[in-house]
Amino acid sequence: MTDAAAYAPVLERARREIDEGLLPSCQLAVARQGELILHETFGDAAPDQRYVIFSCTKALIAAVIWQLLRDGELRLDDTAAGYVEAFASNGKDGITIEQLLVHTGGFPTAPMPPADGADPNRRAERYARWRTTFEPGTHFEYHPTAGHWILADVIEAITGTDYRTVVHERVAAPHGLDRLRLGEPVDRQGDIATIVAVGEPPTPAELEAVIGVPLDIADLIGEVTADALVGFNDPMTRAVGFPGAGGISDAASLALFYQALLHDPHDLWGPDRMAWATQVRCDLPDPVRGNPAHRSLGLIVAGDPPDAQLRGFGHGGSPRTFGHDGAGGQIAWCDPDSGVSFVYLTNGMDQHVLREARRKIGLSSRVARATAAT
Repeated sequence: MTDAAAYAPVLERARREIDEGLLPSCQLAVARQGELILHETFGDAAPDQRYVIFSCTKALIAAVIWQLLRDGELRLDDTAAGYVEAFASNGKDGITIEQLLVHTGGFPTAPMPPADGADPNRRAERYARWRTTFEPGTHFEYHPTAGHWILADVIEAITGTDYRTVVHERVAAPHGLDRLRLGEPVDRQGDIATIVAVGEPPTPAELEAVIGVPLDIADLIGEVTADALVGFNDPMTRAVGFPGAGGISDAASLALFYQALLHDPHDLWGPDRMAWATQVRCDLPDPVRGNPAHRSLGLIVAGDPPDAQLRGFGHGGSPRTFGHDGAGGQIAWCDPDSGVSFVYLTNGMDQHVLREARRKIGLSSRVARATAAT
């Protein structure tokens, strides 16, 4: 079967919610053996549209951290406060680099408004005020943005260079991925899709039927609200380059980034990179669903069914599949066994998180099946 025929069900599934009028646009890409197999855009978007990739950004920061580990400039048991002095206050002095990467640092909701994130001095003032809500290392709780601000300043302390520049020069540029950016100047934002909130949140009864426990949507999404996501339309917020959520890319560039991690054509990470990507370092239970977190150094690992589906990787991929999704339905992963990487991006922030999860599973499963057929 040809690649185009095998992946037709993926395209059909991607088009569904565009044709139904739910999502304004989406873009997807599949890559293998270092090359694109598929790159399509549907809906109200140009073929060269770029999107805010939200927490898919975390893979870019992980990629820089892995380089620092390879070069011996950083150790996983180093304390973050050893590099970012302001972070040491209020009992945070023992939090390690590894704890930041696997979301056990203990400050999941610590705030960082865009204006403060843009100013290193104001960032430091925020760090000094942050407090932990649980003992670091004892629990897993996803840190949407806070932990990656500290990792960004660790990167700056070691390299002496702005973290956004480091991501570009050490990760994107060597692979020719100039459309993959963290912190895009205002005058270069014209091709970024405008984010819109779509749909209605699920009811508590719908959530309980799927998750198994009574739950309010506010408890599930935390700080990742529709208003917060739409706030990334602000040009200055996009320019800040939130290190855990502010990346800008097209689907093709992000899929090829994962191919770069897999094949390392320029020897940027060395032979340990697959262990860093796929070795589970945190299996503490997710506080909402109760299943093991299955976190590697900065990424999520699929693991075995049925938990792989709960993590958004779908059916049919290998347990070693790794990646990181993003708010509003963004998907980005790589299966080292089949060699395929897949990215799906949309500017429609679906507030019905259960429907969003089913979309992720459906698309990822179709990619895995198509890859197996080629």
